Parts: sequence; structure tokens; C-alpha cells
Amino acid sequence: MKTITSRENPLLKSTRKLAASSKERKKAGKTLLDGIHLVAAYHQAGGLPEAVMVSVSAQDHPEIRDFLHTVPPENLIVLSDELFRDISTVDTPTGIVALIRIPQPAEGETDCCVLLEDVQDPGNLGSILRSAAAAGIGRIYLSPGCADAWSPKVLRAGMGAHFHLSIHENSDLVAAARNFPGQVVATTLGADKTLFNLDLSGPTAFIIGNEGAGISEDLLEAADSRVMIPMPGTAESLNAAAAAAICFFERVRQTC
Repeated sequence: MKTITSRENPLLKSTRKLAASSKERKKAGKTLLDGIHLVAAYHQAGGLPEAVMVSVSAQDHPEIRDFLHTVPPENLIVLSDELFRDISTVDTPTGIVALIRIPQPAEGETDCCVLLEDVQDPGNLGSILRSAAAAGIGRIYLSPGCADAWSPKVLRAGMGAHFHLSIHENSDLVAAARNFPGQVVATTLGADKTLFNLDLSGPTAFIIGNEGAGISEDLLEAADSRVMIPMPGTAESLNAAAAAAICFFERVRQTC
């Protein structure tokens, strides 16, 4: 393993840029996984980090120590606690980060997918990805106005879901909806149909819109069905991530 002691080390400088900038992540095609849960989830999914950086004090943490035995020595870098805090993306670092290449999305047919239009909150986006993975949905299309799917905040909210999904960023959602070989369902307030009265057992694409503006007219026109989620309470609307999870697991209920 290597030890880095200088803040001006080129690898550390590039790592700081990746942590802070979506532009840098897209340019390099790389991102950071911060924390043992994410790093281990990536490894369990068959990923091999380009580098694993660990703080001096974290080396003896049992879970981190066990994981480090799986890392090729040439890919392992030890940092002082001070230097590690400089690259970590969280307020209370766990002591381990991994530098990975962002996976390329897979092509091919799918029986269920999600189209996300301008979902801008990283926590919402990560939660939607986590629910999709849990519901067995394999493909996600994101409009250009969505949050960066591979940002540290979205990765943390996704809790490892990214590594089980085919994530297509900067997608033309209208084209994706029109090309989908099944029904396309848009969730929108004021729709005549309810989600629970719709047959979701066949190939289905769900459209989830922006937290405030909802779904654009062009994308609504591309949908086969517009549905609402009944809300007998006093809330005006549901959080985008909550609405998405209800849709996904209603389909699970109908198909399992």
C-alpha cells in the first residue's frame, strides 16, 4: 500500500475536484464512494475501485479492516486523518473512500423502467433509485434537468442501489416513452384514474415529475395513462420519492 502525505498530491487534488464538481465527474467519467457501506456494496456487485483511500485511524475499524484485505495492495492508499477529512464528502467521515469509474448503462429491452423528469433534490433522486432497485426495476432514464445521479449525495441516498441499475442520464424522455414496448404511466394530480385501478402486470414505464412543477405537457402527451394516488388526508401532494415508491410496489403487489 502507498502513503500520501502532501495535500498537493495530484491524486488528492483530482479527488477533491471529483467530490465537489458534477462537471469534473462527467469529464473524468469517475466518482467517489464515501463510507464503508457504499464501498462494500460496490465490491459485492463486482466492481473494482481504481483506488481505495483510508485514514490512519480507520484502518483498525473491524469492518474496514476486513474489507481492506480484499483490496489489491497497489490500489490501497493511506492518508492522515487530516488529509482524509479534506477529501471526504461528509461532515463526519467514516475513514474510507473509493475512486471508481462510473458504470456505463446497459442497453436492451426491459419490462419495467422509470422516467424521471427534472427531479432535482439529491435525496429524492437517491431514494427513488433505492426503491426502484428494491422493486426489481432495472432501468432508469433521467432528463437533463435531474440532479447528478453519481454525486456523493445521491449515492449516499441510494445506499448501493446504483450498482444494480442501468442509469441513463441526459435522456430524451419523450422519445424513451414513445419507444417503450408497453404502457407508459404518468403520475399527476387531478387525473381521472387512480393508480390502484390500473393493470400494471404487463410491461410498464412510470413517469415521475419535478417536485414542484410536475410533469411537462409534452411528456404527459406521450403517456398512455395518467393516474393519481388517492390521498384522503389533508396533504396537497406527496413527496416525489414517496409517490414513486408507491407506484413501484403497487406493481410488485400485482405481479408477485
